Amino acid sequence: MRRSPDITKTRTAKSEQLLRIGNHDFTMRPGFGGPAIPVGVDVQIESLDSISEVDMDFTVTLYLRHYWKDERLSFPSTNNQSMTFDSRLVKKIWVPDMFFVHSKRSFTHDTTTDNVMLRVHPDGNVLYSLRVTVTAMCNMDLSRFPLDTQTCSLEIESYAYTDEDLMLYWKKGNNSLSTDERISLSQFLIQKFHTTTKLAFYSSTGWYNRLYITFTLRRHIFFFLLQIYFPATLMVMLSWVSFWIDRRAVPARVPLGITTVLTMSTIITGVNASMPRVSYIKAVDIYLWVSFVFVFLSVIEYAAVNYLTTVQERRERKLRDRLPCTCGLSHSGQIMMTSSYNDVDINATGNYGATEDRRERLLMQLALEGDRTSDLVKTRNGYATLLIDTHSIDKYSRVIFPGAYALFNIIYWSIYS
Repeated sequence: MRRSPDITKTRTAKSEQLLRIGNHDFTMRPGFGGPAIPVGVDVQIESLDSISEVDMDFTVTLYLRHYWKDERLSFPSTNNQSMTFDSRLVKKIWVPDMFFVHSKRSFTHDTTTDNVMLRVHPDGNVLYSLRVTVTAMCNMDLSRFPLDTQTCSLEIESYAYTDEDLMLYWKKGNNSLSTDERISLSQFLIQKFHTTTKLAFYSSTGWYNRLYITFTLRRHIFFFLLQIYFPATLMVMLSWVSFWIDRRAVPARVPLGITTVLTMSTIITGVNASMPRVSYIKAVDIYLWVSFVFVFLSVIEYAAVNYLTTVQERRERKLRDRLPCTCGLSHSGQIMMTSSYNDVDINATGNYGATEDRRERLLMQLALEGDRTSDLVKTRNGYATLLIDTHSIDKYSRVIFPGAYALFNIIYWSIYS
């Protein structure tokens, strides 16, 4: 028995003659004048290349496949094998006029030849596949940046045919979208992909079937913790060091405050330079500006301490002028005299009132005439000790500033995380 030759494998048969392309008008859709032709679609995402907050877009490379039936392309075949063609035949037959809604740039890959494939089955079923890179718009809400989750979508629609002529649908339902497991992004974690179908209305042309590929992205926070949050927190903590520095050390405290303020300004400028100019406040803006306020208040705190110290010194100078001069007493002698007065028995009678008055006057003179970097303090045992001169505002600031900043961090992270 001899097998009958398959006409699809005969070298003398031309594809155009086999498909009878010259016998039909392929400028018209299949079944023109009848019901809408169903066109199934499935997509395989090859890569999700980039997501830009500044341009509000994303770039994706995908394989877009269309399935429909055109009886004009049916041909006889003994073994029911399909025929595969490249882009040269695509230009001679009817194919769906798909486009990407809200796309900014898109192109079909052409290395080494056009990445287009056409597969025709004997019964007229057609598979049309092409490899495309699309840059599409994505409206992002950056109010929670960088602790945000974004949802972007790629929309596919027919440009000319309304739902009365062409019915788009996902070929395999929710399984029509497949992705490469190796897809990864530097700043985002891809949570999920899903597909939907809706109708889009245009006032001038009518209703169109529109297919949606929606994917949800959650931003990685660790990069921003290292580059933004940790430096800002360290600058705020560095500004608190001035509360432990002597209030008269102006060359130490002023440059420290100015340096932290300028550093915070640099961090804020660097973050805003890489972000779009949105009209609302972002989560990172709240953190940076509150940190900037804490650093700025630490400078204002020292200004207040320095001013009050100056006022106090003026009052002491006026009081010193009214007291009797004790210029002949040395500093050590004054301390010894103070110690001798501490040894006076407070239960003694007679000159107790005069002795107490003299002791208080001497202590005042010693505090005013002594070195301004130390105070003379009386302990329980009656011995005089020297302590660092600290203003009461500095003492309160050592507790209030860290406590307030810690409370802000607790509220901030509980809201945005």
